[in-house]
Amino acid sequence: MTESPRKLAYLDTSRYGTDRKAGGTVYDAIVVGGGPSGSTAARALARAGYRTALVERGGRIKPCGGAIPPRAIEDFAIPHSQIKARIHSARMIAPSGKTVDMPIDNGYVGMVDREEFDEWLRERAALSGAERIAATFEGFEDATGAMRTVVLRRKGEDTERLRLSARLVIGADGAKSLVARLALPKQKPTPCVFAYHEIVESTGGENGIERNPDNRCDVYYQGRISPDFYGWVFPHGETTSIGTGTARKGYGLRKAVSDLRDASGYADARTIRREGAPIPLKPLKRWDDGRNVLLTGDAAGVVAPASGEGIYYALECGRMVADAGEKFLKTGNPKCLSAARREFLGDHGTVFAILGLLQGVWYRSDWLRERFVAICKDADVQRMTWESYMHKKLTRESPLAHGRILMQNIGHYFGWRTA
Repeated sequence: MTESPRKLAYLDTSRYGTDRKAGGTVYDAIVVGGGPSGSTAARALARAGYRTALVERGGRIKPCGGAIPPRAIEDFAIPHSQIKARIHSARMIAPSGKTVDMPIDNGYVGMVDREEFDEWLRERAALSGAERIAATFEGFEDATGAMRTVVLRRKGEDTERLRLSARLVIGADGAKSLVARLALPKQKPTPCVFAYHEIVESTGGENGIERNPDNRCDVYYQGRISPDFYGWVFPHGETTSIGTGTARKGYGLRKAVSDLRDASGYADARTIRREGAPIPLKPLKRWDDGRNVLLTGDAAGVVAPASGEGIYYALECGRMVADAGEKFLKTGNPKCLSAARREFLGDHGTVFAILGLLQGVWYRSDWLRERFVAICKDADVQRMTWESYMHKKLTRESPLAHGRILMQNIGHYFGWRTA
């Protein structure tokens, strides 16, 4: 039976003072970060009977288009109340302004609002037994031994520190993870794009342009919107996410989003909130420290290249990390922790490699972006794209279809085929 989350109070940490000895409160697992991946991992461990703390700093919402495939809704029991819109097509917009519509046959993409969705996931974890703690992770206090002591600063307090100990620490604290930097200091950081979006009301000033309907996402492949990524206009029912991203330092993302609002008819719509954050585009080489720290979600780099899709992969990674963590807690063998990365890349590594190649090839110039959008006209490309996205597996199409698509890619890349 699926739980019905309710509003739960944070763990009362007021009894802990600055002179509290390290390790005074002991958990089986401490999860640092309350996004989709951290909440999923905390819920799974708590349901397995392990005393689990879910540490979240609060007050931050990740910029995100909010798309989740049917597989995520099914695998992770996402209720219909969290689905703000059902998308039945995507419109690809080339630098020239030419458009290609990609309808979804016999399915839809669900859209969630991260402010509400992330909190719902945290509440569900708490309902399963995880103890929520509103605090900011500051570091580790110990360097050896079977237990790991974390130092937290309570939300709203500059002087009070909280020290908690656990047999396992899971870092789910985002792309620039402090847990990762401290526990795996020699690891090379993953490449990122910086994403920025504005959540606006879906109704308002029209600016003379047809509004984005609730059943369609618009994706802008234009250098003026992003020199190396894309821009998006994703409806969430009463609100719409309008954003873009880039790895280029100093690029004017706010100006780009303003231009995107003009182009899509949302220039005069009321802005509800603005958010920005780095998004990783490559899984880290290692997720565990060989002792008792394991990474998940953005901290592990599990966001799909090219598309920037992260919610499904965060949920899936959180589940796999919890499985590996449970085996570790049962056996005490730190080798169990490395199984999470192997399992994830075994299931999704090929897709990530293909999407990384796609981004590296087609996102480099408007000339190439124009040809990439042209490829999307092909019926086989559309069908295979949606089937792979919806089910999170590479579609097993006929060799002739794959061969024809490959030849189209080569032809467009070298200019043998016109856009």
